[in-house]
Amino acid sequence: MGQFMDGVQYRFKATGLDVFNFVLKVMTGSFVGLTLALIGQEMIGFGTFSFVLVITVTLLAFLKVAKKWSILSVLVFNLVCVLVGMLLRMYILLAPGH
Repeated sequence: MGQFMDGVQYRFKATGLDVFNFVLKVMTGSFVGLTLALIGQEMIGFGTFSFVLVITVTLLAFLKVAKKWSILSVLVFNLVCVLVGMLLRMYILLAPGH
């Protein structure tokens, strides 16, 4: 009986980490999709349907690419995205002719 309870506790912990990993991937993919949709909307000026479509397609593509990524891999990807964003912001602020 004790071995059964240890197995249930281990599976509960593993399932919790899997759910957290999936939620983290969905949040990351949604944020990347929202960023690309906002860029596209400013450049092209498409409507609401296209806006939602870009977010959905980007989210699903990210989930496909990150299927086997661990929590650490997703967090490293998020760190790289934040650093690239800060680099672009610095370039915009320091751009000549601004």
